[in-house]
Formats: sequence, C-alpha cells, structure tokens
Amino acid sequence: MNNTFHLEKKGAPFIIAEMSGNHNQSLDRALEIVELAAGAGVNAIKLQTYTADTMTLDIDDREFFIEDKNSLWNGTSLYKLYQKAYTPWEWHEPIFERCKELGIIGFSTPFDASSVDFLEGLEVPCYKIASFENTDLSLIKKVAQTGKPIIASTGMTTVAELDDLVRTARENGCRDLTLLKCTSNYPSTPEGTNLLTIPHMKQLFNCNVGLSDHTLGIGAAVASVVLGGAVIEKHFTISRADGGVDAAFSLEPAEMAQLVRECKSAYQALGHVSYERAEQEEKSLQFRRSLYIVEDMKAGEVITEKNMRSIRPGLGLSPKYYDVVLGKKVKCDVVRGTAVSWNLI
Repeated sequence: MNNTFHLEKKGAPFIIAEMSGNHNQSLDRALEIVELAAGAGVNAIKLQTYTADTMTLDIDDREFFIEDKNSLWNGTSLYKLYQKAYTPWEWHEPIFERCKELGIIGFSTPFDASSVDFLEGLEVPCYKIASFENTDLSLIKKVAQTGKPIIASTGMTTVAELDDLVRTARENGCRDLTLLKCTSNYPSTPEGTNLLTIPHMKQLFNCNVGLSDHTLGIGAAVASVVLGGAVIEKHFTISRADGGVDAAFSLEPAEMAQLVRECKSAYQALGHVSYERAEQEEKSLQFRRSLYIVEDMKAGEVITEKNMRSIRPGLGLSPKYYDVVLGKKVKCDVVRGTAVSWNLI
C-alpha cells in the first residue's frame, strides 16, 4: 500500500464505496464487489475491521437486543448482528490486493486498538472513524499517531464533541483530516441531511469536508459537491435483491457509476464567478432575437410596428433599438426578411 497517500481536494470528489457487510460472508462476493466498484469509477473501497467480541458482549436481551420497528435490524442482538456483518480479518489482505490490481485504494474503519494494529500490519494508506466511535478519543489518538490521513463521520456529534475529535487528531499527529457530514439513521432522509452544515464545518474546523450519505439515491451526494464536499462515501452492493445487513440503503453498480459521473459533472460545473460570454455560446448568438423587416418596402416608406418585428435569428440590430428605429424611413427598396441595419435607415 502507498503510505504517502494524501487526501486533499484536487479536482472531482473522492468517492468511497463502503462494502460493510454486503459481502454476505463470501470472499468471492467481496472480491466481485471490489471489481464492480472499480468498474463504476470509485476511488476507494472501505471495509470495517472488527469482530463481534471487540464490538459488544454476547448477550441476547436488555440493551444488547434491538427492539425498534423502524430499524433494519429489529429483532436481533448486537452480537449476532456483528457476527453476520463483520469482514473476516484474513480477507482484508486479498481484498486490498485486488484493490491495488484495479488501481483503487483499499482501507478500513478500525473499531478498537487491536484492529488499528492489524491494519497497520497491512500498511493501509488512511483510516476512517465511524460515527458511533467519533467520541472514542483513545481510538482517535491511536489512529492519529499513525500519521496517516483520517476521514471521520460526524453523525450524532455536538460541536463540542467535534472539537474534541479534531483537537485529539491534530495533537497526536494527524495533518490530513476530513470530516464527513453524516446522519446516523439507516436509511436517512433528505430532510434530515442538512447539507448546509458542510461549508460551515469546513470554516469552523479549517479542514477537508464531505458527506457520508445514507439516503436512498444520489441526489444528496451530488448536491454536497456544490457545497464543497471533497469526499463522498456511499454504501455499495452487487444487488439489493441479494440482501445483506446494509443492502437496503446501498447503491448498485449502475447507480454508483451514475453517482461518479454526476458528482464529476457537478464539480466541473462549479467553474468560477463569471459574467462573460462563454466561448461555447458564440455560435448561439445568431439565434438571439433581432430587428427584421417583415414586409416588402419601397424607398422612403416609414418603418412601423406592422412592417418591422423583433424575431430570430440575431443578425439584425438588437431589439433594444426598436423604439429608435420605429418611425424612420428606409433609404432603398427592402424585401421581406431583411435584417435591419443602420445603413438601411
């Protein structure tokens, strides 16, 4: 892996395909996800590095059991959910190798100190801090001390908690920090996304910003580019119909390819502040309206509202001269369809 990787805003947004548990416990499927993501044009694939035991306790009741009818994971314990969703650690190396072969970046979200040590052994080029871990300052400190870029989701945080995160990261060696606006609801709604936070967050913390998007579709992601989003993370799967812990709010390959294209287009469309006529508009000038004689006229006849109109194309005098020309006489015979010029009057 490339240890000199730097995540800076240069050009179109950096697009991350989050695999999460959408491999459905199949390494072959995980490698296919990498291939399809690369084919869709993403910049990176992200994994999650944990085990059920590093995440929670093996308890099937009380606060360790999910009872929420609005949750995708209602009716299961946290432990069993993580057992189903986790990516076996021995899969990381072949997945990252496939990423290298396909020219994209492979990295992960560590959830405890042991996963950071493991990922360091694989020489990952950067790290992601998940929303649910963004107040775990000891984890952030350990990740920052690797000296590698950190991308942190900001779901559920207050401004004070974000300040703790940023200070801890910077005080421990992180020089390349990206904060992703995130709503920790699965799926989340456009109304709850609050993209206007992105430029405010950039100004407040003087860092790279972007969006970790859990909405359905690509609208929020594309809009974030206009607000300065340099990084976009979106869950990715082969097919939502195949199921999986995050499949319901994940993009399929054709949708991811569309997201990549539209985000690039949105970035290119930003351009700069300009009121000058664009070069590509020059040919269109001829299709503006202009003043034309619309009836045959004899020399000396007066130009009236009946025999002169503002029409397309734009080869005559500008319509702004309509009242100036009205009432003037023509110097010569004029055929219908003649563009009005000063020489004609």
